[in-house]
Amino acid sequence: GWQASMKSGSLSYFLPCNRLPVQLMSQVRVYTSNGQKKDPGSGDTNGSAPQEAPNKAGTGRQDTSNAGQKQSFIKEPIQVKVKAVLKKREYGPKYTQNNFITGVRAINEFCLKSSDLDQLRKIKRRSPHDDTETFTVYLRSDVEAKSLEVWGSPEALARERKRRKEAEIKYRENLFRNQRLLREYKEFFGNTKPRSSAAAMFFKGPGKVVMVAICINGLNFFFKLLAWVYTGSASMFSEAIHSLADTCNQALLALGISQSARTPDPSHPYGFTNMRYIASLISGVGIFMMGAGLSWYHGIIGLIHPHPIESLLWAYCILAGSLVSEGATLLVAINEIRRSAQAKGLSFYQYVVQSRDPSTNVVLLEDAAAVLSVAVAATCMGLTSLTGNPYYDSVGSLGVGTLLGTVSAFLIYTNTEALLGRSIQPEQLQRLTELLESDPVVRAIHDVKATDMGMSKVRFKAEVDFDGRVVTRSYLEKQDIELLLQEIQQVKNLEELEAFMLKHGENIIDTLGAEVDRLEKDLKQRNPDVRHVDLEIL
Repeated sequence: GWQASMKSGSLSYFLPCNRLPVQLMSQVRVYTSNGQKKDPGSGDTNGSAPQEAPNKAGTGRQDTSNAGQKQSFIKEPIQVKVKAVLKKREYGPKYTQNNFITGVRAINEFCLKSSDLDQLRKIKRRSPHDDTETFTVYLRSDVEAKSLEVWGSPEALARERKRRKEAEIKYRENLFRNQRLLREYKEFFGNTKPRSSAAAMFFKGPGKVVMVAICINGLNFFFKLLAWVYTGSASMFSEAIHSLADTCNQALLALGISQSARTPDPSHPYGFTNMRYIASLISGVGIFMMGAGLSWYHGIIGLIHPHPIESLLWAYCILAGSLVSEGATLLVAINEIRRSAQAKGLSFYQYVVQSRDPSTNVVLLEDAAAVLSVAVAATCMGLTSLTGNPYYDSVGSLGVGTLLGTVSAFLIYTNTEALLGRSIQPEQLQRLTELLESDPVVRAIHDVKATDMGMSKVRFKAEVDFDGRVVTRSYLEKQDIELLLQEIQQVKNLEELEAFMLKHGENIIDTLGAEVDRLEKDLKQRNPDVRHVDLEIL
């Protein structure tokens, strides 16, 4: 316990506060260890009494003034500012009460009927599709409650989902079986179905060029093969192999064109456009292996084991016919590329190097190589016939192989670059960037990427910093300001303020989504090659 009392006139206390310190002056009463109450001005029991009298005598006026100050401090009220905040809501790791769900998903995922949805609340929302402005959605919580009402329990709903999944698998198996039977029926009785769009692709554009090349190169292979059998010329054998490689490769291109026309599916949401590049890449590899490889092999064998060549008259005639046919196919490919390059605003060289149309490029380069290889083969065969030296013919075979190897290397390089996803031209990217930056709703854009997906399809991606003030003003311009002002004046407490802010905050977010849709539409109109636009909001 305390053995002596404490002497104090006044004490200052500081209350902790976020904004300002509050000072209190109060009189403190001190108790001894024996429980007796003493005033702050009283002395010690063991010897403070002699000093007490002089203190009282000498400081009477000061005590009077201190007492007045104490009275004034006690009368002043304490003012503390408290910040009003809303109570934070804990949503948990998974919160789906406010999620919207479409009618199709509600029927498929919760095993409901369309009549069950008629009893639920319908909400009109902004549509993500270009062809519709609004569409109807439902609250996920309402759909879940309705499914439990229909099926009784989550276990019963899970059993129904499993049953429908098994029925869907069985339906797909039956559908595949029926399609196979229908195909066999068509093959037996004949197909009277009108020509499909995939077949119509081979009567115009790149498809027409490929089909003409297949027919001509097939005939060239047949006649060159007969000439090689008759003459035994190494150059003629290289030409026959060259025509066979061209025919096979162009058949592969036709397959790629037909596959690229397939509609997108859930496994391939961006479609099958790259099948043309894949077919062209395989075609380039085939040219290298079949054309260049066999030509080099036969030329080397001719140099190691030369043998005399029979009459070359028929070989010259076939080469002349091949030159005319290959030249005709080459002109068809050149005209098609020139027309497509003019439509894209590119030069002939840029269109070919950028591999804008891989199928036509393959036909162009193969036929150009064919024309040059015919000239090389004819020259070397002529030297052989004049000098009687078979080495010229073998050198011609090596020259044809080298030419085919160069063409195949170019095709492999250009198609590989296209499949890797190269960027579009800097001028086009700059135009798209300027379009976004010139819009008042955009503050800045970052991480801009524009990838050429092939066949005049571009995917554009950018992170956009939107100006919230402009977005909010765009929302306010569509509202009745007088009615909005009345709503503000009716707000009296925190609950009403929260309801007001939540209502208009959601509408402002919808306005932001509408601005994103507008920018995506403007980008597609400015550059028709842009098919997919991804704008990320910062």
